[in-house]
Amino acid sequence: MKIEVIGPGCARCKKTAQNVNKALETLDGEVEATVEKVEAQMEIIDRGVMHTPAVAVDGDVAVEGEIPDVDQLVDLFETA
Repeated sequence: MKIEVIGPGCARCKKTAQNVNKALETLDGEVEATVEKVEAQMEIIDRGVMHTPAVAVDGDVAVEGEIPDVDQLVDLFETA
């Protein structure tokens, strides 16, 4: 699974990236994933993201405009 944290690198984006990593730690290897940050403005726009931070799973934006909590991300990653 490819997880992307989308945003310009602001504090909200950094918190989202931390929550993504905590969620993956919580899953303790149940999900194989790579995490990438997408910070380039044109790339964010090309993906259709209007509000950051956003989280995309395998190319599909699943969360946009909010900082998802760890439990929300665990559920998202388990069902993806």
